[in-house]
Amino acid sequence: MTRRLAERPEDVPAVFAERFNSGDPEAVAELYESGAVFVPESGAALTGPDLHAANERFQSLGVPITVRPRHVHSAGDVALLVVDWVIEGTGPDGLPVLIESTAVDVARRGPDGRWRYVIDSPFEGTRAGRDQG
Repeated sequence: MTRRLAERPEDVPAVFAERFNSGDPEAVAELYESGAVFVPESGAALTGPDLHAANERFQSLGVPITVRPRHVHSAGDVALLVVDWVIEGTGPDGLPVLIESTAVDVARRGPDGRWRYVIDSPFEGTRAGRDQG
């Protein structure tokens, strides 16, 4: 059984990690508002089925994610989440996997009182560091 959607913005990263680590793409998809945006490392925003396919590609690595929230700032029904994360372990092919970055995300409390991603930018911290060149 997967964890319920977050009732507080600071719980969104932990709910994401639990659902991601469950291996169930549908459980992860429930964490996003309709019309949400996912920004992969390329910087080209994805929505709808493309957003969910991007998450499924990460899940298909078969390696767990660990999250460490750095900052959570909320104003009413909107929250900014800055989260360090790492996907680390051995993939199904026996090779080591290590992907890590800092996400800068926006979540919103829905009419049901649960928090969901509106913008998920998992590589923003890495990209921002490179852009300062």
